[in-house]
Amino acid sequence: MKLIEVKDAQTRKEFLRLPLKIYEDDPNWIRPLDKDIEAVFDPKSNPCFEHGELIRWILQDEQGNTIGRIAAFYDKRTMNAGNEQPTGGVGFFECIDSQEAAFELFGAGAQWLKSKGMEAMDGPINFGDRARWWGLLVKGFTDPNYCTNYNPPYYEALFESYGFKDYFQQYTYRRLISGPKLGDTFYAKAERVRRNASYSFSHIQKKKLPEYAEQFRAVYNASWVKHTGVAEMSEEEAQALMSQLKPVIDERLIWFAYYNDTPIAFIVMIPELNQLFKYVNGKLNLLGKLKFAYHRWRGHGKKILGLVVGVIPRFHGRGLESALIAEFSSIAYAANFPYEELEFNWVGDFHPTMMHMYESLLAEISKVQITYRKLFDDTKEFTRHPVIK
Repeated sequence: MKLIEVKDAQTRKEFLRLPLKIYEDDPNWIRPLDKDIEAVFDPKSNPCFEHGELIRWILQDEQGNTIGRIAAFYDKRTMNAGNEQPTGGVGFFECIDSQEAAFELFGAGAQWLKSKGMEAMDGPINFGDRARWWGLLVKGFTDPNYCTNYNPPYYEALFESYGFKDYFQQYTYRRLISGPKLGDTFYAKAERVRRNASYSFSHIQKKKLPEYAEQFRAVYNASWVKHTGVAEMSEEEAQALMSQLKPVIDERLIWFAYYNDTPIAFIVMIPELNQLFKYVNGKLNLLGKLKFAYHRWRGHGKKILGLVVGVIPRFHGRGLESALIAEFSSIAYAANFPYEELEFNWVGDFHPTMMHMYESLLAEISKVQITYRKLFDDTKEFTRHPVIK
C-alpha cells in the first residue's frame, strides 16, 4: 500500500471520487457536493486555517487503485479547550473493508498530530463547525442530511479496533410536522414567557441578513463557546455562514428571541438540502443548479433541518426554547405549510437539557453517531465528554 499526500489536481480528484466506489451499492447514500468538501481544505474558504493546520492523504493499493482517504488537523483555539491533553482531529475518512488499510490511515493521522504536539485525536470530525461532518454513524442508516457524515456500518469496528473510544454520542431527533400536537404543558410554559412584554419573537428577513449574522454570533458565542471544543465565532465566520445559507433560507424557519430588543436566543432551521442535492450527483455546476431549481420548484424538498438552538446562559430555564417553537408552530400547522417533517441536527449525550427539550417536542431519535477519541498514551485514563448541567 502507498500513502500519498493530497497536493495536486489528480490526488484531489481521487480524494473526491473514492466514495463513489465505497457507496456504489448503497441506495441511501447521497453524494456530498464537491464544493462543500473542497471548501474545508481551502484556506480562502475556511477560516480555521488562521488558527491551525491540516493535511490529507489518499491510500492506494499495489495496482494503483485508491482504497482509502483521511485528513488530520488541529485548531489552536480548541486543542486545549476542556481537554486534559492537546487534542487534534481526523476526518473525511473513507476506506474499503480492510483493517490493514484503515490502520495505515489512522496511523498516518496519529503520527502527524504527534509531530504537532498533540496527545490525542478525535474522529471522525470536521476542521470547522461541529454542525458539519461530525461523528460516525452507528444507527439509523437512512438518507443523510446535508453536510452530515454517512458511512458503512463496518467503520465502527475499524475505529474501535484501532483503539478509538466513545467520547460522546450524538442523537438526531425527528418528528412529523403533522404528528402529535404539542401538549398543554408545553404551551403553558411557552405562554408564560410570551406574556412578558419584555420578550419579543420574530423570524428573520432576508434583506437584513448581515444584521442577523451579528445577532447570531453574539448569542452563539455566549451560549456555545463554554462547551468543550467549541471555538468562538468571528464576525467573518458569522457573515460567511449567513452568506452560504442565503440561497436556501426560508424566512419562516429562522427565529430570534429578544429581551428589551437585545437578542438572547435563536433557533436556526433550513430546508433539508440533501432532498434536492441528491439529484445533482455532487456537482453544482450549471446543469446541477438547473436540476436543483427544478426539483425545488416541484416541491420535492419536504424536510426541515434544525441546525442549532442557542440561549444566552442568564436566560436558561425560562422556557425560551419552548416559546420559539410555539411561535414557529403557529406557521408550521397552517394548511399551506410545504414541509412534512423536521429533523434536528445532533445533540450530544453530554447535554441532557437539550435532549429533554427535543423530547418535549415529541421527537424521537432517528440517528445515532459517535465522536471517538484516541489517546496516544494508552496508560493515561480515558474520560468521556463532561456533562453540561
